[in-house]
Amino acid sequence: MAEIELRNVCKRWGTFVGVHSVDLKIADREFLVLLGPSGCGKTTTMRMIAGLEDVSEGEIRIGDRLVNDLDPKDRDVAMVFQSYGLYPNMTVYENIRFPLKVRKAVPSTHDERVKRAAEMVELSDFMHRKPSELSGGQRQRVALARAIVRKPSVFLMDEPLSNLDAKLRVSTRAQIKNLSHELQATTIYVTHDQIEAMTLADRVVVMNRGKIQQVGSPTEIYDRPSNTFVAGFIGSPAMNLVEGEIRGGVFEAKNVRIEGLSMPDGPVIVGFRAEDAAVASSAGEISAPVYTMELLGDSTMIAVRAGGGMVSVKAAKDYRAEIGDPVSLSVPAAICHIFDKTTGARIETGR
Repeated sequence: MAEIELRNVCKRWGTFVGVHSVDLKIADREFLVLLGPSGCGKTTTMRMIAGLEDVSEGEIRIGDRLVNDLDPKDRDVAMVFQSYGLYPNMTVYENIRFPLKVRKAVPSTHDERVKRAAEMVELSDFMHRKPSELSGGQRQRVALARAIVRKPSVFLMDEPLSNLDAKLRVSTRAQIKNLSHELQATTIYVTHDQIEAMTLADRVVVMNRGKIQQVGSPTEIYDRPSNTFVAGFIGSPAMNLVEGEIRGGVFEAKNVRIEGLSMPDGPVIVGFRAEDAAVASSAGEISAPVYTMELLGDSTMIAVRAGGGMVSVKAAKDYRAEIGDPVSLSVPAAICHIFDKTTGARIETGR
């Protein structure tokens, strides 16, 4: 059993608070992603779970054990870091085997366990190579195999794909997803890449400035962001956020007029996603000149200036316009998310 629970966990360095009162339960065998920008506290949270950072306040439990005072080696966790951390003088086989030797596992089991771990990450043909003879993706797979061979209760992965190029990130991400299904182990994965989070996670924890902003499935976070930070962080492109006022159910801002919003009058932020809006054949909710246009292959991204900022909308892949051409965009009330202008918190509309 590898359920993990964080109770009011804080991390301070002097007067600086890096992690604020985190309460979080991670189910046995769950794949949980800690997501957020650099400096948000996600890696510090993982390092406290691993025992590499002391907890300033609160409790961390793994299974039925309070682990605050346990050394990392006694927590039954395995870590995969951004840097591969391989021993350059050892072969792939020896690198994978190393944790078994350190932990004094029964020697007669080493060969079978090493070969099985290597097979799971498709390294069986590279066992006698040194790390210098491997590509970046292969080195990261050695690091994964070295964690797998221990059969820990918990896997902790700290931005393991950030040193790989785009093509390798895609293939290695697929491999991690498949491994998590096969291993059925509790996994905590840290990243600032929202595509990794959305494709890998059972649940995502979005963090900013040391605080949890939202916890939910990728679908929940994408469809119902809890505040403007989450709305602006999740999605490619990020959700459009337009400041304006509602009067009599009509939202208005510069170049923007959206009817049918059943909300009290007052200043708000209206959000909508580029893929939910469309180019209108007649007068739409946004009318403005084209600011820029990007051909994406499967679609065309149009950007206009509206409401004091930039608004992006996805059009058909064969749509063409020149910069400065007038364009009308369809943004019906049904696709809009409403946020409090002062706090940024989501306002439920009843739709």
